[in-house]
Amino acid sequence: MRWCVSVGAVLVAGAIVGGDVASIAAPSPKSGIADARDSALSVNVELVIAVDVSYSMDMDELAIQREGYAQAIVSKDFLQALTARPASKVALTYFEWSMSGDERIIIPWRVIDGPESADAVAAEIMKMPIRRGSSTSISGAINFAVRLFEENPYRGSRRVIDISGDGPNNDGDPVTGARDAAVEKGIIINGLPIMVKEPSFATTDIENLDLYYEDCVIGGPGAFIMTIKDREKFQEAIRTKLVLEVAGLTPKGRIVPTAGNEPRVSCLVGEDKWRERARLAGRSGS
Repeated sequence: MRWCVSVGAVLVAGAIVGGDVASIAAPSPKSGIADARDSALSVNVELVIAVDVSYSMDMDELAIQREGYAQAIVSKDFLQALTARPASKVALTYFEWSMSGDERIIIPWRVIDGPESADAVAAEIMKMPIRRGSSTSISGAINFAVRLFEENPYRGSRRVIDISGDGPNNDGDPVTGARDAAVEKGIIINGLPIMVKEPSFATTDIENLDLYYEDCVIGGPGAFIMTIKDREKFQEAIRTKLVLEVAGLTPKGRIVPTAGNEPRVSCLVGEDKWRERARLAGRSGS
């Protein structure tokens, strides 16, 4: 089953207990296959944050999104989520993506286990220049995230991809193939569809991006989306989503019965709109 929650629908206060925190642990560049199984590299969750920086995102949205993740990581709720389980640690990496092959790692794998390590990661996120790229390849982002899991030295009880975006896949492989391959490896994909602007017919925007993410992007046990329809709720949504993922909590919300059903939005809608744009552009130039 997959879950859909809106901002403000999830209350995690009181669900997470406090506890002691330890100092930062960082991967050794000399770590080998044998070291990867060492208990010292065990974490509660391996979390890949995949952030859309395609041109459909304006500079203000990109800045708010970047700041939202940085503030979420140092928030009291996030730090309390780290202590939801004994000796809880989170291995986290953060990359930005647009078209297939245009993925840039902003934060290589880091362990967050308390305020100091959280502060260091947040500062590193904020110091990187904001950029934009062309096209939207959700499939490319998922495939890149899967490779990051395979290369990192950590071993968590859960592996989660947290993927944000404001449009459907329109470049690279079909998104469902990438999703299914990731889920087969035991990876959970959660979504953060951004719907703060009215869809434009001049782009590949779609009206029902939330349904698209539910039916075509997310997958795995307990996978969920958190839709952002209000620019002012950006940071709140990111914080709540990360807390749920880190603590391993199940969001309270509407169950989306997608298993065995036809997608409510074509999973190739982005590719279809992209081809139509190219056809119209070719006609106007002839």
